[in-house]
Amino acid sequence: MRAPLTLVSHALCPYVQRAAIVLAEKGVPFERRDIDLANKPDWFLALSPLGKTPVLQVGDAALFESAVICEYLDETEAPRLHPADALQRARHRAWMEFGSALLNAIGTFYSAADEVALAAAAKDIRLRFGQIESVLGDGPWFDGGHFGLVDAVFGPVFRYLDVFDGLGDFGFMDALPRVARWRTALAQRPSVRNAVAADYPARLLAFVRARNAALSRRIAA
Repeated sequence: MRAPLTLVSHALCPYVQRAAIVLAEKGVPFERRDIDLANKPDWFLALSPLGKTPVLQVGDAALFESAVICEYLDETEAPRLHPADALQRARHRAWMEFGSALLNAIGTFYSAADEVALAAAAKDIRLRFGQIESVLGDGPWFDGGHFGLVDAVFGPVFRYLDVFDGLGDFGFMDALPRVARWRTALAQRPSVRNAVAADYPARLLAFVRARNAALSRRIAA
């Protein structure tokens, strides 16, 4: 009998979205329990030594770190989202790490203090997407016709851009047809769409506006 699963989450956390996407792709029932990271309850800190979301409670056990959670789910629940070949699997893990670095670059973008720093951060993101363009095939997914864990990682990445595109033309997808096509396919995938609540864009805009950065001033204007 499968142990009950609870995903401890935060509404805006892209790493939580990864786990939610994988759970949905596998059709695994789970409970989602949101917390306020600005006021972390003691029970959460007991589960998450790093004080971060997501945490996956598997019965009485708790797993933290999104990569660990996604790997555990892929090893224990069908269908497998990682390639069967060991070299290809390692390659996919490397691009998952690349996706995490891209999230850090996005954090630099929305925290940029002025328009000069904002433009530099946007250029950095575009260059990183250019690296992905060079390894993508004909799609629709990272590995062609098979939705995998790399796709689960990049769904939340593109969701940021869906909101930022409403604040200006930052050139994220300029001359990157394969990345743009991948982005569109992910936006239409039910597991990706449903990984956040309907008010996600408004929540993200409120979060960015409160940072008093260059992008915040665009929102205020």
